Amino acid sequence: MAFTFTETHLAKIITGNQYISEWYDALSSILPEYDINTPERVAAFLAQTAHESGNYTALKENLNYKAVTLQKVFPKYFPNAALAESYAGKPEKIASKVYGGRMGNGDESTGEGFKFCGRGLIQLTGKDNYTRFAESLEMDIDETIEYLETFEGAVQSACWFWETNNLNQWADKGDIVTLTKRINGGLIGIDDRKHHYANAMKVLSA
Repeated sequence: MAFTFTETHLAKIITGNQYISEWYDALSSILPEYDINTPERVAAFLAQTAHESGNYTALKENLNYKAVTLQKVFPKYFPNAALAESYAGKPEKIASKVYGGRMGNGDESTGEGFKFCGRGLIQLTGKDNYTRFAESLEMDIDETIEYLETFEGAVQSACWFWETNNLNQWADKGDIVTLTKRINGGLIGIDDRKHHYANAMKVLSA
């Protein structure tokens, strides 16, 4: 029997979100295009994206850090308190410094680090990623920035990242550790991701 993903499923997995219908419309139309079409794949996708986006509530990276947090999260870029203090509470300056000169972005002075900060359900970051995603949709880059903050764009960018990094193979194995490393670069939030996955599998298998 074919697997059917329903809005009722989603409401039990992404709890407390006021836009379940809108998210369901986007997910149900876009997930199949990327072969995210089995309980294991859908559960893994929802678990990872729910963690990355605060249960589908944050579609743009929050870079409004205090000085002490800057030193903890980005010690390479803020090696002392005075420098961190001069950037604290200034998201545009922070992103331009931290993301400037890498991932295809121009140096700090260009502001591209902020322009191409994390957006979508799996925080697509950097001009290189934005450009490749835009090309896959045959969109220009400024249109893509706006699209990433819509329901469809947030889902599609995550699906594009998922497909580009061949993540279905790990979803098929239920390998949440490897999935997390591929998405996060480490194991930040692993317990929350595992919790989301277990719940999603329970709901989708019922």
